[in-house]
This record gives sequence, structure tokens and C-alpha cells, in this order.
Amino acid sequence: MDTFASAHLAASGRSALASVAFVVVGLVLVGGLIFAFRLGSKIRRREPAPPQPHEHPRMPASGPTHESRSREPNEMPRAADGERLTPHELRPTGSRDSADGARPRWDQGTGGSFGSGGPGAR
Repeated sequence: MDTFASAHLAASGRSALASVAFVVVGLVLVGGLIFAFRLGSKIRRREPAPPQPHEHPRMPASGPTHESRSREPNEMPRAADGERLTPHELRPTGSRDSADGARPRWDQGTGGSFGSGGPGAR
């Protein structure tokens, strides 16, 4: 028997086996995806429905009840004799509660930020 012919037959047998293996792996993957989709939809059906608009919480007629606090920055401590401060000598936070509890308000007629097109503070 010719060695080329036997090599060709062996290669064709391997390629047929490889083709069958690819088809089987493809079917397993598709079956796994279908199973995962059906399982996910079954779990989703068991979950409670999202709340309707009338079931959402509403703000009381008296207005917001949360008290907001104002913060002000801590002063940067100065080192004596022009020495450099090390991190452990600084305060742990960059701000503290303000003594004045009033919230800062924008001036009427100002934009409130740089480049907003408003006339700015006077």
C-alpha cells in the first residue's frame, strides 16, 4: 500500500473526528446557553415586580426633613521656624462642621461658577 494514500486516509479520519468533535462541542455550548437562559427567566419570574409609581415614597408637604450641615475648611497649620510639617503633624480631615449652620446661597443674578456667563459677584 502506498504511504501517501495511508497518510491521507489517516488524516481524513482525524479531520472527520475533529469535525464531529466541533459539532458536539457546539451543541453542548448551545444547550448550556439555552439552559442558562431558561433558568434565568425562571428565577426572574419568581422575583417581586418593580414598585408602581404610587408605591414610591413621597416628600412630606412640610418639605425635606433632612438637616444639611455646612462644612468649612480647616486652617493649614504653620510650622515654627520655617520647618516643613510632616504628614502625622497635619489634621486627619480637610474640613469640619461650620459654626454657622446656614447653608451658603448664591447671590441673585449670579451664575455661581466661573465662565457661566453671569455678571458675577459685585
